Amino acid sequence: MSCVSLLRQGAVCRTAFVRPSCCGFPSYAGSRQQFPRRPLPTLLRFASSGGAVNPGGAAFPGFTCHPAAQFSPFPGLASSQLRAYTSARVMAETLNADQVTKLRQSQDKTSFADPSTVRCQSIHISLNVDFTAKVLSGYVDLTVLCTADGEAPLRLDTRSLTVDSVVDRSTGAALSFDLAEPGRLGTSCLQVKLAPYTRGTTHTVRIQYTTSAEATALQWLDASQTADKALPYLFTQCQAIHASSMFPCQDTPSVKCPYTAEVTVPEGMTCLMSASNPGGEQESCGDGRTRFRFEQTTPIPSYLTAMAVGKMASRKIGPRSYVWAEESVVDKAAFEFSETEDMLKAAESIVGPYQWAGRYDLLLLPPSFPYGGMENPCLTFVTPTLLAGDRSLSSVVAHEISHSWTGNLVTNRTWEHFWLNEGFTTFLERKIVGRLYGEPRRHFAFIGGWKALQDSVDRLGHDSPLTALIPPLDGVDPDDAFSSVPYEKGSSFLFYLETLVGGPAEFEPFLLAYVKKFQGVTLTSGDFLDFFLSFFSEKASQGVFEQVDWQAWFFAPGMPPVKPEYDHSMVETVTDIAQKIEKGVVSSEPLTQFVTSDDISTFSSGQIVMLLDQLHNQTPQSADTLSQLDAIFDFSDPARNTEQHFRWLRLGLRAGMVTCLDAALVFVAKQGRMKFVRPLYRDMFANGDWLSKAHAHFEANANFYHPIARTMIQRDYQLAASGKD
Repeated sequence: MSCVSLLRQGAVCRTAFVRPSCCGFPSYAGSRQQFPRRPLPTLLRFASSGGAVNPGGAAFPGFTCHPAAQFSPFPGLASSQLRAYTSARVMAETLNADQVTKLRQSQDKTSFADPSTVRCQSIHISLNVDFTAKVLSGYVDLTVLCTADGEAPLRLDTRSLTVDSVVDRSTGAALSFDLAEPGRLGTSCLQVKLAPYTRGTTHTVRIQYTTSAEATALQWLDASQTADKALPYLFTQCQAIHASSMFPCQDTPSVKCPYTAEVTVPEGMTCLMSASNPGGEQESCGDGRTRFRFEQTTPIPSYLTAMAVGKMASRKIGPRSYVWAEESVVDKAAFEFSETEDMLKAAESIVGPYQWAGRYDLLLLPPSFPYGGMENPCLTFVTPTLLAGDRSLSSVVAHEISHSWTGNLVTNRTWEHFWLNEGFTTFLERKIVGRLYGEPRRHFAFIGGWKALQDSVDRLGHDSPLTALIPPLDGVDPDDAFSSVPYEKGSSFLFYLETLVGGPAEFEPFLLAYVKKFQGVTLTSGDFLDFFLSFFSEKASQGVFEQVDWQAWFFAPGMPPVKPEYDHSMVETVTDIAQKIEKGVVSSEPLTQFVTSDDISTFSSGQIVMLLDQLHNQTPQSADTLSQLDAIFDFSDPARNTEQHFRWLRLGLRAGMVTCLDAALVFVAKQGRMKFVRPLYRDMFANGDWLSKAHAHFEANANFYHPIARTMIQRDYQLAASGKD
């Protein structure tokens, strides 16, 4: 029990200061007095006032201080100590010892690396891209800093790599190494024996290696799988722990370092990387190949290393931005992402100047890319499912832009603290939306996010530890834990805290200070809590955070303990239409008596998406009901954007509509974004009559999907086939 708990229970204390206790609260000796039970805010207000409150008066009746106390129950404690105490008090009173440990968890259990002894300082990669063998071959130079005295080996993460040699670059001497068998996460530890070293010394180790055709970070596409069908294509996806299949590294977000690279590709192809110069500097090798050179000057974790090779064109879309894509779609992409500079400026108005060499490019990838976007520094990867033709899905770009500050500059130390990446980024994304399109749009996005969070919790299970903000990931592949939880639970937590401190005007200075404090380094949830309560120390002393259930927010599974109050002005009209439809279904009368196409004619794209979501939350509709709705609203129109089309297909699959089954099979064969293909496959797998057909369709198209998506869909099938939810 903390000292404050004892004080709250009227514990006996002594009035002459002796020494500070372990938790920052002073111990006393002298005449024994009964310290009355008072709320913590009273104690902290008294402390922060320097003892201005009369100890014998209303605040602390019957309490008499020894002169040595100088009328303060916290003699000798500086303001910074009081702030640290506030954070310590939260942990001491609301969390158990195991939770405190998890809050500050710094050891990445998904990596074999031990940065506490040897830490990577810089990386140089030299690779040849072989489209015939579908491998990368070459070497990586790792300059490492010895952070302690000793003879501990350099421990690196690898995945399906063939290591040919390891040498000391300074001497040219071969270094002995051992490549272990793969562990439970599919990675292998490469141990390199270094000469005895002392703290502060550096070594550069060159590792000659070749990737495998099964490398999980690499997707090789035949020309027929691209939009232009001209040349083959390669792109990488290293998050969360797949960089080790591209090059040996300390594959953990806790290690950040700059890199340089030179990549040789077949002539006529372009190579791009997540570098300060995304398009690189190129030269002809004179043998039918072209060499590209890159440099990323800002330290980044390994998962942000990215590369794409193919036949590409570019268009300038802003003073510091280009969009890259295949020739047939590059102009569509330029139109869709033309608001990029506005979004960058909006972000800068909140979290400070953009710090990535003045370059923010986008690469529109082929349709098998498994995510909506990937925040690779200076070169965001985006999915072609965003090409709606009306910029209605551009909030994904706002999200990836936000990562330039939260995630890329300020990075979670381990994957347990992933919410510090995605929760902050989702929160900042919606700040940008609010700046550009109005505060109701920001709130509308949060309401939609709450629905996505509820769906994830329902699917994973309300008691699933993976629905906690800080999930236990010991032995768990971060890919298996991927859901909307860190995004939506994390951003809801920040919105709740913003409300408590007084709104955006009070909270946004914290966001700016947070980025300045932690840019370039990594942090844990404990670091966040320390800084948050330090920044808002005055409000903490006033009891503003007494109502926060920190334990539930951080560690309880299921939905958050508090649902923030949102502006529902954009939702009310949607709900009205959904209720009219439900009323019509119950009445068994034709739905045309309850709704017309004019009812949604002024709806935004997001409002139509929300209407479909609300219909999905109702009692499952029959095929006849959905046919009536389609006749009224034309929901099955192929021209609708991907978000709307996806939701309509889900409604139809639930109703057993064969037309939607056929459309869904076409849909999942044309794009590989996991947000869409996994739920659709799960819906098809859930229907016993469709299980075999859907799985056969998946197997026929398996090579189209990225290795990460392929693995997850196969796992979904196995669960469905075994009868598990």
